[in-house]
Amino acid sequence: MGADGEPAGSGLAFEVLEPAPVGVAVARGPDHRLVYTNAVYRSLFAVSRTGLPVEEAFAEFVQVHFRAQFDRVYATGEPFVTTAEPEYVVGPQCDERRFFTSSLSRVVFGPGDYGVLEVVMEVTDQVTAARRIEAIAEERRRILHRYESLMKVSAQIVWVTTRDGYVHEPSPSWERVTGQPWEEHRGQGWLKMVHPDDRQDTIRSWSRAVGRATDTWEHVYRLHTADGSYRHFELRAVPICENGRVVEWVGSCTDIEEQWQEQRRQRLLDSAAAATAQLTSLEEMLGALSDVIVPELADGCGVYLITDLTGERRGGGPFVIERLVTATRRGLVPLSPYSEEQLDDGNAFVTVVRRRRPVLQTFPAGCPPPGLAPASTRAWLAASGANSMLVLPVVVDGAVPAVVGVVTCEDRPAINRADITLLGDIFGHAHDALSRAIRFQRTQQVALALQYSLLAEPPRLTGLRIVARYRASPSAAEVGGDWYDSFVLPDGVPALVIGDVAGHDLSAAVLMSQLRNMLRALAMDRCKPPGEILTRLNAVMESLSSDVTATCVFARVEEGTGGHRLRFAVAGHPPPLLVTAQGHGRFLEEAVSPLLGFPDDETRVSRTEPLPPGSTLLLYTDGLIERSGEHLDLGLGRLRRVAESLAAEPLESFCDQVLSGLPSTGLDDIAIIALRLPPAAEE
Repeated sequence: MGADGEPAGSGLAFEVLEPAPVGVAVARGPDHRLVYTNAVYRSLFAVSRTGLPVEEAFAEFVQVHFRAQFDRVYATGEPFVTTAEPEYVVGPQCDERRFFTSSLSRVVFGPGDYGVLEVVMEVTDQVTAARRIEAIAEERRRILHRYESLMKVSAQIVWVTTRDGYVHEPSPSWERVTGQPWEEHRGQGWLKMVHPDDRQDTIRSWSRAVGRATDTWEHVYRLHTADGSYRHFELRAVPICENGRVVEWVGSCTDIEEQWQEQRRQRLLDSAAAATAQLTSLEEMLGALSDVIVPELADGCGVYLITDLTGERRGGGPFVIERLVTATRRGLVPLSPYSEEQLDDGNAFVTVVRRRRPVLQTFPAGCPPPGLAPASTRAWLAASGANSMLVLPVVVDGAVPAVVGVVTCEDRPAINRADITLLGDIFGHAHDALSRAIRFQRTQQVALALQYSLLAEPPRLTGLRIVARYRASPSAAEVGGDWYDSFVLPDGVPALVIGDVAGHDLSAAVLMSQLRNMLRALAMDRCKPPGEILTRLNAVMESLSSDVTATCVFARVEEGTGGHRLRFAVAGHPPPLLVTAQGHGRFLEEAVSPLLGFPDDETRVSRTEPLPPGSTLLLYTDGLIERSGEHLDLGLGRLRRVAESLAAEPLESFCDQVLSGLPSTGLDDIAIIALRLPPAAEE
């Protein structure tokens, strides 16, 4: 057969096809009798004979794939090509699935004498590899589809980063949840949406995970969401590796706010229960609860005891509150634990006590509204950049013995309704423990009311300022023998008195009252030097009881041409402390005499001490300085240092911070009375 289609003279003309790298077969006539196959064809189809009809030699082969095609090519002369067709062949490999690409074309042997030339190439390996790749791709597609579906169910956000932890693919879910666009999100921009308090921990944790290429990274942070709030999200990320090398990270963020809130709630309730379980003192319990609240729920917390609902002890206000404990987070100036305040009708604390409902106010940072808090607390709110304050009543056995002030500051989100509920639960779960402490406190308050009834309010003087404080022992429910007094003598000179009768019971309180009244009567009867007055008081004490002992300081604040001076006498009592306006303190130890209650005919000594302008004179009882097993000088040194540091404070704050700034054993009452001289300009 020639290239022009002319018939070949014999089968030898086909020998040129023998070395072809593809299988070649030639069939002749309408019944397609096989007349030639080359070596490759024979190896492919195990053909060993010629001269047989194609349908006989390859019955199944032709019947399934080629009979119609052979007939058409033979009749029309139009070539036909099949690509990667599966074929089941006759031969020793008849059960093996193989794939071939074939082409059929007509050949001419002579006038009217035609045949079909078949060229075959096996592509089984290529088809198998391609299908394997396709199967792998399909499997990966299914896995990815399942993963995406799982992410939609279990995570709100899906994200991808480079191997070194930088976001490099847009995350529509991130933008939907946070409102942060891709341009701001990419790289490390996502950190801007993490709560400032959680940012550094997140950076450290993520850096460790990326550096170590751990199997799974898990972390929890607060994320700023599109509605402006922060919510807790749980992060999970895994490294994607190729050939043992991390190429990227795939992660998810799941909103766990409700779960986290419930876990926190239970944790705080457990902490509150544990903190109050072994305590008996109300002050200790309230302090422990404050430490649970700060810094977990707030930046600051103060607990105020309602000490005078009738206002009988202090005129001019509906009631008096006493701040017992405070707690502040690190970084803020601590709020003095102790303060005594009078409140007006419009104050939020008054409203809370009367209505027994919490009051929450939010405001610009550092700008608390008037009437929200006591004066000393309001100053702290402004200085600390407070932005919200909750005033919460503590209801115990149907009464409101205390009020809690809870504060958030600076960038911290304001207190919300969920926080109010949780705070109520914290104090509610501590109700029984608080009830026991309150019953003891009420007994103590009765004793304290009796004690205050025996003490006099300092007089209001022109130029001079006098402030007194009395703190009962938190461990005793009885009145004690500590007392202070201040009055104006007939010659117009103010007098200051501090004293302590031995004992801590009703008998001591009665003797204290008797001594106070006798001292006042003796001083008012004759304007004599303080030493003489104490000498006469010691003589009169013999009529009370043979075993009564007491200590006392009696002082006159006299004014002369050179300014004010102190004339004083000390009977067995700790020495007065004088602190100048410049903060230099000195104990006045020159007028010491024995304590009262022992027979002594000698006149007790009096001494005179100049009082510099703006200076502060402090008289106090031993409960302020004494510690078991400690030398008294250590307590005196502590007092002097604290008082020196407070020289510039207003006198009320000076007294409050002296009480709160010194460690207390809680075993003894404390009384103090302080005098502040006018500054030099006023002098």
